[in-house]
This record gives sequence, structure tokens and C-alpha cells, in this order.
Amino acid sequence: MPGSSPCHANRWPRHFICQIAALVLASTCLSAQLPTTPTPAPKATPEKSKPAPDDFASASRQTLAQFNDALENLAARVSLAVVQILVTGYGPLHEQNRSETALIVRQHAVGSGVIVDPNGYIITNAHVVEGAQRIRVALPLSSDAGRPVAAGKRHILEARLVGVHKETDLALLKIDEKDLPTLVLLAQQRPRVGQLVFAIGSPEGLQNSVTMGVVSAAARQADPDKPLTYIQTDAPINPGNSGGPLVDMNGAVLGINTFILSEGGGSEGLGFAIPARIVDFVYHSLRKYGHVHRVEIGAATQEITPTLADGLQLAQHWGVIIADVKPDGPAAAAGLQVQDIVLTADDRRIETLPQLSSALYLHRLDQVLKLEILRGDQKKILYVPAIEHRDQMDQLFDAADAEKSLVPRLGILAIDLTDDLRSKVGTLRIPSGVIVLGRAADLILPDTGLQTGDIIHALNTTPITSMEALRATVLALKTGDPVVLQVERSDGLTYLSFEME
Repeated sequence: MPGSSPCHANRWPRHFICQIAALVLASTCLSAQLPTTPTPAPKATPEKSKPAPDDFASASRQTLAQFNDALENLAARVSLAVVQILVTGYGPLHEQNRSETALIVRQHAVGSGVIVDPNGYIITNAHVVEGAQRIRVALPLSSDAGRPVAAGKRHILEARLVGVHKETDLALLKIDEKDLPTLVLLAQQRPRVGQLVFAIGSPEGLQNSVTMGVVSAAARQADPDKPLTYIQTDAPINPGNSGGPLVDMNGAVLGINTFILSEGGGSEGLGFAIPARIVDFVYHSLRKYGHVHRVEIGAATQEITPTLADGLQLAQHWGVIIADVKPDGPAAAAGLQVQDIVLTADDRRIETLPQLSSALYLHRLDQVLKLEILRGDQKKILYVPAIEHRDQMDQLFDAADAEKSLVPRLGILAIDLTDDLRSKVGTLRIPSGVIVLGRAADLILPDTGLQTGDIIHALNTTPITSMEALRATVLALKTGDPVVLQVERSDGLTYLSFEME
């Protein structure tokens, strides 16, 4: 979990319950020990009976015991749905000397995940599984409760990567298991500053670790250039907590822990979690499509600057202005015009471009987008039908012939990288190859690591320039033969290796 900050965390909120309890007990004991000067009671009204000091101490101890029992029960129940994710891949060895040849080594990483469906769907962070050649999931044991577990008793399963959304840093995994305990994503309720929360995960590889804190900020925009806002918490979060849940007192997921701001690499009380409403949206999109569909309304926006406001004589010097409206689009049909200032979207106050982007991101396709706009000096309410921005892979998949695109031994659907497709996918390092449209889920196949949008350039030492070349090369392989695919993704070239089955 990258990030650094010169700020130092204020750690008292993690212990405020204990501090308050200690003060209560101390004041009770003190009141019992200190001598008191008798004061005559008023004769007109008889003095009411007061509880004895021992009653205060007994009530305090009972309250603390009940609170402690509640925390123990919460930790035991929630931990059953939090898994440890074990990732194996390849990466460059850290260079000590620039004159040395770079070495590629086998790397291991540990993260956390949340079971969100009893049939084995698990949400985690995209950066946890980035570059993974193999992903395994260690399920918690009901008898663990933070105690050491023998390696042979651990229930470890192979996991399949369903989809990744790097923009939100979320990924969806699938394991072949049923009737698993799950946690509920609290998508309809917003967190409150000061709310008591718990972070659960595998910090530094220590499975089922529980830490406590409060919500420090309910909607913190960590990066001004990105529309996402995060839940900030002072609950201790460390490397390995990534992908684990931030839960409330009822055990519902408020967010998925994703990164920290730290100078030393450890917790300084500045942890950030992706809000549950965004996690819920991305989860359902990844499960249904393998990637995330975006909402659009057919209008372009930009942030208002003082210079822009003065030049256009706008009513305010901040906010978001409509810069363009596409003809025949839903925004034009709803009456949206150039130079309209967006005040709210779905009743969310809009003052910055990331706020509008976030509101559109969370808007449901089956609902009309409510916009409050300022036109001149008049406020208006417009209702704009939202349309789906379909991923290019969806369009390619719809146009593909399933029988001609299937490569059975690899379990993928792919098509030739034509000149037309090449112009759509952008600049490539290698101009030839085949593009992967998706996986054939019904086939029992080796875990190739291929993802939708991957471009296969070579298989072992054979260049792959067409589907015909790919099929012929795969057909010549025998069971147990090593397979190395050279693949190009958005972040460059990489190798995927496995044995043919």
C-alpha cells in the first residue's frame, strides 16, 4: 500500500473506550476514598437517595464486560468471511548497482479479501493480484481466533481472477467452494465521522488480525486529479491489510482497505478504504461483464476557474460548467445547454469535477439522472436519461463468432488483430497478434492467467500473428509441455507461463 505523508497520526481515538472506562473506574474509586465534608440538606425537600460508590464500580465493570463480549463476538463472526490471499508472480530484483544485469525473480505477496457471495466470490484490491501468475486463497478456520494454525490444517484453494478494475483498485476472485460465510456491503448507508470501526486482514502476513479505530473522514479525496473519495480511518492498517474489510459494530462492510499514507511504511493512523457503495457497484459489474461499465449522458464538462468565470461573466467563480452537449444525446434531449453550471447531481452537491464524475460513476443505469443547474441567475431541475458506455471488448465479443473464436485448449475466445482493431486498441509494442475477448468458463483448463483485452504475440519461441498460427501451435503441444505466452497489456509486455493439460 504505497504512499507517504509528513503528518503524524493522533492515536488516542483507538483507545478512547479504554481511557473513558479507566476514568470512570478511577473516579469511582477516588470518590469512595476521599473524605467529604458533610453539608446539611435543605429542610424543605428531603435528600434523594444516591447510589453507593460500589454500585458505580459494579455498573462500570458490567458495562465494560458487555462491551468486551460484543467485540469478541464481532471479531469471531466477521473473521470467518475474511480470507488471506497468496499471490505468486515474477518481477525484477531490486537493483543495488546500476551496472549489474537486471534479474527476474519469483515473488510472493500476501493480501486480504472479503467473501461477498457464499458460492466463492471474493473482493480484494487490484494491486494485490497485479502481475500474479498464481492466486490462492487461505480460508480462515473457525477455531483460529488469532491463535497459531498448523500449516497442514490450513484450507488453501486455487482462485480464478474474474476481473480487475484498476481505476478503483478492485478485483474479483472466484474459488470453487459453496456455503461460505459472507459479509454484507453497506452500500446504502454512509459512514459517519467518529463512528467506531474495525479493520480485519493479514497485516505483514498475520492472518485474521483485528484493529479498532474511528472514521476520521467520511469522504476524503486523496488525489485531486481522481474522482474517487475514500473513508479515512485511524484504525491501524499495514501492508497485508489491502483488500480486507473496514466494518462497523454490526459487522457490515463500510469499505475495503486499500492504502495508507506513511513515511515509515507502517500505520501512522492515516488509512483509506474504498466506500462500500463503490465496491458494490464494481463487484456486480465485474461479476456480470468481467470489467466495469460506465454511465454517460452525452455532455462534456470542465471545472470553473476565476478567469473562465470572469471571461464568460458567470454567476459564480467555482463549480462545474457544461462545455459541450452532443446533438441527439440524452443531455440535449433533456434540455441541458452549454454554459449551464451543475449545482447538484442526484441531490449530491457538486463543486468540483471529481464530485460530478463520482456521482455519475455511482448512478444506476435504470434510473434517470437528476441535475440541478444554474442558467444565468435561474436554477432549473433537469432529468437526464443515463446511457451505458459499453466497453470496447463487449462490442468485439458481440461481433465475434463463438465457434471460430474459441481456442479450446487455452479456454479462451480470441480474434485476429486486424488493422481496424489495431487503430482502436491504441499504440502497441508489437503490431501483430491475436486479441483475447474472454474466457470459456465451461471448460476445465490450466490457469493461463489470460485476461480480456490481452494481446498474444508469441507462444514459447513461435510468433503468433493470427488465430490460425495460435491454433496450430497449441495443437502441437502435449500434456505436460511448458507454455510461455508473450502478452501485451495496458502496462506493457509480460510473460504468462503454465503447463499444458
